[in-house]
Amino acid sequence: MQENRDKDSKVYLIGSGIAALAAAVYLEKDTNILGKNIYILEKDTVLGGSCDGSGDAEKGFLVRGGRMHEKHYECYWDLLSNIPSLEDKNVSVRDESFAFNEKYVSNAKARLLKAGQKIDVSSYGLTLKQQSQLLKLTFAPEFTLDGVRIEDWFDQDFFDTKFWYIWSTMFAFQKWSSVAEMRRYMKRFIHLVDGLYKLGGIMRTKYNQYDSVIRPIKRYLEEKGVHFEIDCEVVDIDFNLSSDKLTATVIHLENKDEIVLTKNDYVFITNGSMTESSDVGSWHSAPILKGIEESGSWKLWKKLAKKHKLFGNPDPFCDDIDLQKWYSFTATMHDNTFHDYMEKFSGNVHGTGGLVTMTDSNWLMSIVIARQPHFPNQPDDVKIFWGYSLYPDRKGNFVHKTMAGCSGEEILEELYYHLKIQDLMKPITEAGKINCLPVAMPFIDSQFMPRKKGDRPNVIPKGATNFAFLGQFTEVENDCVFTVEYSVRSAQMAVYGLFDTDKEVIPVYDSIHNPKYLIAAVQALSK
Repeated sequence: MQENRDKDSKVYLIGSGIAALAAAVYLEKDTNILGKNIYILEKDTVLGGSCDGSGDAEKGFLVRGGRMHEKHYECYWDLLSNIPSLEDKNVSVRDESFAFNEKYVSNAKARLLKAGQKIDVSSYGLTLKQQSQLLKLTFAPEFTLDGVRIEDWFDQDFFDTKFWYIWSTMFAFQKWSSVAEMRRYMKRFIHLVDGLYKLGGIMRTKYNQYDSVIRPIKRYLEEKGVHFEIDCEVVDIDFNLSSDKLTATVIHLENKDEIVLTKNDYVFITNGSMTESSDVGSWHSAPILKGIEESGSWKLWKKLAKKHKLFGNPDPFCDDIDLQKWYSFTATMHDNTFHDYMEKFSGNVHGTGGLVTMTDSNWLMSIVIARQPHFPNQPDDVKIFWGYSLYPDRKGNFVHKTMAGCSGEEILEELYYHLKIQDLMKPITEAGKINCLPVAMPFIDSQFMPRKKGDRPNVIPKGATNFAFLGQFTEVENDCVFTVEYSVRSAQMAVYGLFDTDKEVIPVYDSIHNPKYLIAAVQALSK
C-alpha cells in the first residue's frame, strides 16, 4: 500500500475503455486525487473501448458487440450506482438498468435453430461422460490447466451437443479456447447454468452500452473536471527498475511532447484490447482484416513486456489472429417486416429473446434483436439487429464465400437462407430499405486464448510504486474475462491497491459454494 499523495498528484490513464473510466470514477470519488488532475489518454477519436455504439438511420447504426450482464456483477453495478442516467439525472444507470430488466425479462424461445426451425433445448444433450467431464473441470485446480485447450479436455462428440452450441455462442468460446477460462465461467456463473438454454438471468442496458453506460460516465467525469485527450497514442513508457521497486518515469506519446512523471504521479495502463484494429465494411464491401501494426495497446504491451517479466506476455493473446478473430454485423431496416416475422416465429417480443443461433450454419451465425429503440436517436420506423459468426473463414451454405469476404448485403442473404425468408425479404432489399455494416475484429477472442501463469500481469505488479495495469488482460483471480465486471474489478483493485482509502474490492459472487445452485446445475446438465 502506497501512502496517499497530495492533491497535486496527477494520474494518467492509458485507454478509455470501461476499466479506465471506472478507475477515473473511483480515483475522483474515493481518493484525494482531484478530477482536474486525472487525464485519460485515448488513441482513437471516441471513448468507450469495446462498449461502443454509433451511427444514424441514414448511414446505418453500428455495434461491434454487446456485453451481457447479470445481477451479480457486484463491481460493475457499484460503479453505475454512482452515475446518473443520461435521460434522468435523478436515476442512476444501475437503477435504470434494473428497472429496464424487470420490464423486459430474458426468456429465449428460439435459442437454437436448424433448417429454419426451432430446436427443443430443454435438454442439453450431454452424455454421462460429458457431464462428468464438466463437473471435473469445474473443480479442477487452475494451475493444472496451463496451456490446455477446451478440445483437449472433452471428447469430440461434446462439440455437437446442444450445451456446446448454447455455451459457445453465448460466451464466444472456441474449441481451441483456454479450458482454464471455461472453468472460471462454470464456477463464476454456476447459478445461471439451469437457465442458460433460455438466457435466464441475463440482463441488458436500456440502449447500447455506449449510450447507456459510456456517455453517462463521460458526462459525470467531465463535470468533475477530468481531462479527455483523444487522438493521443501512448507509444512507450520508461521505468526505473530495481530489485524491489518498479517506478514509471516517462510516458512517450506519438507526435506529442513526452509526459515526465513526478514522484507524486501515477499511470494506469490498459494492456491489450479485444476490439482494437477493427474495420467496418459496407452494404457493398467486406471489411479489411487488420492486425498488430494498426493497433496501439498491443504494440505498447509488447514493448513493456520486454522491460520486465512482471509486465506479462502478450504473445499468446495477439500472435495468432486466425484463431482469435470473428466478424459481426449490424442491420438497419427502414421496414418492420423482418422484426415482425422474428417476433411471430420466435414467440419473443423484441428485447426478451436474446441470441438465436443457426446450428447448421457453416459460419455458426447468431443474431440478437435488442429492445427497440437500441439507440436514443433511432426513429420509430427504423429497426436494428446485431449478429456475429464464430467461423468467418468457412464458406457459407448459400453464399459460397467466406463471411470474411462478404459484404453486408451478402451476409443478410446468408441469414435469410437459414431462416427460410428469402422471398419475404427480397422486395424489402430491392426497395433499398435495408443497410448492413459488417465488422472485422482480429483480437475479439484473444482473452480466451490458452495461457499460463504470468502471461497476464497482476493489476499491481510486485514492487510497483506508481502504476497499475487495467482491463481484460490483467490477472483478476476467480473472475471471468470478456465481461465488463472483470474490467471494473481491475479498476477497483488498482485504485484501492495504490491509494489509502477506507474501501475494499468487492468480492466475486460466490455461487459455486451455494448448494442450491450446484444442485440445480447438476440437474440441468443431466436432463
